[in-house]
Amino acid sequence: MGLFEHMKARLGPARDKVSDLARQHGDKVQHGIDKAARAVDERTKGKYTDRIHAGTGKAKEAMDRLAQKEEPHVSGANPPARPEGPPPTS
Repeated sequence: MGLFEHMKARLGPARDKVSDLARQHGDKVQHGIDKAARAVDERTKGKYTDRIHAGTGKAKEAMDRLAQKEEPHVSGANPPARPEGPPPTS
């Protein structure tokens, strides 16, 4: 067993636990992300609004990926829709 396979096997239970927590408390986490973004935006007086929105969107996408169950895709099934959010900025 190679190093990668060994690490994957050891970290599997931890990833499952984090995924379960993300499914159970995802709405609270996303609310916290929004609240933190608003606080930072207020303290910086809107100077970094675009960057804050981009970071918030990426954090929410990461939470959504964690919360998704890893199930085999059924042939012909549509993948889950991505949540609406602010448009990405470059």
